[in-house]
Amino acid sequence: MSLSINRAIIAIFGSAAIIFITRALPFILFSKKEPPKIIRFIEKYTPSLIIAVLIAYCFKDIAFSIFPYGIPFYVGVALSVILHLCFKNTLITIFISTMSYMILMHIL
Repeated sequence: MSLSINRAIIAIFGSAAIIFITRALPFILFSKKEPPKIIRFIEKYTPSLIIAVLIAYCFKDIAFSIFPYGIPFYVGVALSVILHLCFKNTLITIFISTMSYMILMHIL
């Protein structure tokens, strides 16, 4: 089923409006007052949770008896720990660790 030009334009603008609203809503709601405790809790612990999910994702399909014997998994986790301890920057840790894991998975 093909999408007409009119429907495609409506879909694009509708998606853009929804994304804009979801991005702007927190700033509108919390611009004049402190965010609730639950929001501060989520903000504080989400980066650690993301790293934990990435580590669990890395280790879900390890085959120790087949080449590459889990090497990309171990390198990804070790790199994640080292980067996080050195830089304390979650974005750098997640991005570089994920990229190295994916590259090693394709190379090996």
